[in-house]
Amino acid sequence: MPDLELYELSGCPYCAKVKKKLDELGLDYESHMVPRSHSDRTEVKEVSGQTGVPVLIDNDNGVEGMPESDDIVAYLEETYGDGAA
Repeated sequence: MPDLELYELSGCPYCAKVKKKLDELGLDYESHMVPRSHSDRTEVKEVSGQTGVPVLIDNDNGVEGMPESDDIVAYLEETYGDGAA
């Protein structure tokens, strides 16, 4: 099973989009809930260089902090879905 981590915020529609794709692909992941206040999101800033969520880490493939839900969904589909080689 892949070693995936997702930084997310409760109620975030972009995070929900990524979680839906993870669930569709049957992928297990560790969830890290971030504070609502951007100024308190030091952990996500350390891994991605920014405070927005969602942020994906894929330790098996060297992805150390991918932001942007559309990019994450495309990456997951390409790496673990029908687009996988």
